[in-house]
Amino acid sequence: MRVNGFSGMDIDSMVKELMTAKRAPLDKLNQKKTTLEWQRDSYRDLNSKMYEFRNTKLQQTYRLSSALNTQKAVVAGNTDAVKAEAGGTANGIKMEVSVEQLATAKSIVTDGKAQGYSSRQSLAELANGIKFGQPTTSLTDGDLTKEYKIKINDVEMTFTGKDTVSSVITQINSKTELKAQASFDDLTGKFSIVAKDLGSMGVLDVQPPSAGNNLLDVFGTGSTAVITDIAAKDAIVKINGILLNPAPTSNIITYNGVTMNLLAETVTRDSSNAITGDKPFTITTQSDPDKALETMKSFIEDYNKILALFNTKVGEEKYRSFQPLTKEQRSAMSESDIKLWEEKAKSGLLKNDDILSGLTSTMRNIMSEKMGELSNIGITGGKYFENGKIYLDEEKFKKAILNNPQQVSDIFQGSGANTDNSIFGKLYSEMDTAMSKIAERAGTTKFSGDVNSIYKEESVMGKTLKGYTREITALERRLSDMESRYYKQFTAMETAMSKYQSQASSLSSFFAR
Repeated sequence: MRVNGFSGMDIDSMVKELMTAKRAPLDKLNQKKTTLEWQRDSYRDLNSKMYEFRNTKLQQTYRLSSALNTQKAVVAGNTDAVKAEAGGTANGIKMEVSVEQLATAKSIVTDGKAQGYSSRQSLAELANGIKFGQPTTSLTDGDLTKEYKIKINDVEMTFTGKDTVSSVITQINSKTELKAQASFDDLTGKFSIVAKDLGSMGVLDVQPPSAGNNLLDVFGTGSTAVITDIAAKDAIVKINGILLNPAPTSNIITYNGVTMNLLAETVTRDSSNAITGDKPFTITTQSDPDKALETMKSFIEDYNKILALFNTKVGEEKYRSFQPLTKEQRSAMSESDIKLWEEKAKSGLLKNDDILSGLTSTMRNIMSEKMGELSNIGITGGKYFENGKIYLDEEKFKKAILNNPQQVSDIFQGSGANTDNSIFGKLYSEMDTAMSKIAERAGTTKFSGDVNSIYKEESVMGKTLKGYTREITALERRLSDMESRYYKQFTAMETAMSKYQSQASSLSSFFAR
């Protein structure tokens, strides 16, 4: 704590006034740093919007073949046996489908530990017959370190007694090269391994280890588990009385442009498994433009919204006289005044930004290049002052997509391997390029839309901010030294004045005698 001198001078105020002018360069540096941080945050917010438009909208919605599909599958009869979806190539042929057998996967199942065991238990507990909830004090170190092995499709895995059933299942299921899935039934204590692929395409070869304890024996009622092998089956399906040959190795099949997800057999059987009846389902297709219309309405809304956002940011007014507030300025203002000030200070951070300007121009060009074709299907551009906004004539679009759905699909989604040259493909590509540029400049990532993501420090802005931080630190150190020097100088002056007053007092008393 500093104390004012005995001369009556307010040293703190004098030093403060002297330092105010000296701190002006520091204030400007802090303002530059804050402005750049705000600008970087603006880029990250925009990156989030662009990520949503590029990934959630374009890639995961509008570019899907089903998005502009005008065909609808109608199921009659045994509707519980199938889910059907018509594709763009559906030819309208009526199909009566009988399912005599669903495709199943090859699997093995142990005889089980019976009820009372849980997947949360360790292998040591199961091997020692300890049911869930019982005390485990009887387990020894040898029980916990004991190894259990299994070989699945020529890949051998080793576990210890400490492993829980859950962790065993997780480790098996995480190995994609096994092409198998494991599970445990808490009710029966049975352990199962199932081939990932159905029918004859599925591969499952489970063998005991060449040496050591067999993992499967842990899940048996006796010292050695009884293993049941369940063979794979291909599906047996008839369409319009014709048996599909070769037999489908999956329960998802596509014929005449309709994809069928088979859920159950349509036949009934007697006790000898002989077929006694059949309740097939029929599939017909009909034209339905509503889904395609909703897709287009949604796209145009999203397109106009993000284009308007870019145009707003590029053309936003910049108030150069409103700079970020210093600590002293903030302390002298109310919260409402600070809010209003910062709204002005943050305005125009991306005014005339080259990345956004280039992207908006490209987006408008993508649409204008196709405007002749687009106008024929009910999509037109707005006035020049609307900066690229587009409009949809719903009735004209519905008529166009019913008359020539492939034409509409080709314009927006492309055909075959030429999808990147379509409107959706070009927009995706340009958005991706702009996000890469923003990532390089601001340190964001084009692989995430998280507005709280951490910036990469080695970006252009990141390096500039680090430079500001170094300058600010060095300048603060110099100002601190300068302030200390001022106080020392005033202290020295105070000492000199004190000596002068003492001498003057002595002289006065001498002449007064």
